[in-house]
Formats: sequence, structure tokens, C-alpha cells
Amino acid sequence: ETFVSRMNLESHPDQPEWLSHVNASVLKVKLAMAIIGISSIHLLKTFINAGNYDIKVLMWQTIIHVVFLMSALAIALTDRLLSATHAAAKAGH
Repeated sequence: ETFVSRMNLESHPDQPEWLSHVNASVLKVKLAMAIIGISSIHLLKTFINAGNYDIKVLMWQTIIHVVFLMSALAIALTDRLLSATHAAAKAGH
């Protein structure tokens, strides 16, 4: 449950276009992609200076990056499955 009141902007002229297709799932995927982007840049910086780092540091940073990737894929897949389920439920009713 959220404590934010709903904005009633259905036919309001100032309603932003993006507001109709942005929801919590879309924001989660976008946030995950931003985290992956930051992690990619950090990992690239580490690999450029790989001679200054221990092999364990390189390994753990790579593992953490792969975990970020897999988490984002899981979130996106879950969102896709749920949106397909909701679409099928709407079509059936």
C-alpha cells in the first residue's frame, strides 16, 4: 500500500505523455539498467588498470556485475510474464 494520493489527470491538458505507460515494473527495469551501466563503467575502469588489482578483486567485481545482469533479466522476465498474464485475464473477461 502506498501513501501517495492518485492524480486524476485522465483528460487534463497538462497530463504528461509518459505518465500513461510508466508503472512500478518499468521503473524497476530502468533502475536495474542504470545500475548495470554504472557497474559496467566501474568494471571497465578496473579492467583497464587490471595490473594494479589482485585476481580476487577482478573475479568478485565480475561476479557482482553478472549478478546485476541476471537480476535485471529476472525482473524483466517477471514483468513480461505478469503483463502477459494481465493481458490474458483482461481478454478473458
